[in-house]
Amino acid sequence: MGQYLILIYTDEPSWAAIGEQEAGAVMAAHQRFGARHGAVLRGGGWLHPTATATTLRRPDGREREDFAAGEDALVTDGPYVETKEALGGYYLIEVPDLDTALAVARDVPEPFGGIEVRPMRPSVRE
Repeated sequence: MGQYLILIYTDEPSWAAIGEQEAGAVMAAHQRFGARHGAVLRGGGWLHPTATATTLRRPDGREREDFAAGEDALVTDGPYVETKEALGGYYLIEVPDLDTALAVARDVPEPFGGIEVRPMRPSVRE
């Protein structure tokens, strides 16, 4: 069995423009998705909008141990990258192979964006 991350990308302005009834319908579709695929779900979440993000960048790409005394990462408000579709949520699944992961991902409700499926690397503790 392998783990796959299903990344849900969405167009935030489209989400902001819909009404409470339509948003509720999408949330109900996610609940149905969870019920249908509960056996393979290992986690998931819905992210706040990118306007709430805080980004840290290391100076010159150096590792923390290489910083001079008192030097730290640059902290800025906003997302890491500016894109039309932002990461809005994810599901972590455990399935036998990519074909099965894609079959599960096809059921993810996302009316304003797209879905990306990526295999997880083994944990550094494994």
